Amino acid sequence: MATLKLRAVGNSVGLVLPKDILARMNLAEGDTVQVVESGDGLLLTTMPRETEAQLELGRELMRRYRETFAALAK
Repeated sequence: MATLKLRAVGNSVGLVLPKDILARMNLAEGDTVQVVESGDGLLLTTMPRETEAQLELGRELMRRYRETFAALAK
């Protein structure tokens, strides 16, 4: 268990994770994590790199074909 402090980052607030926690979670700067609200608080989980790549591909397709998806939704 670790006690962490929230810090100002520009106009936002961030949580700085110590190196040992980053190493245990196999995380590096720029990686994506998911925050899930649970009955006991918040759960921080990693997103597999394959899933992250698939989500980015989906976002790119949605941007590229936005008009087509909008027409299909009608």
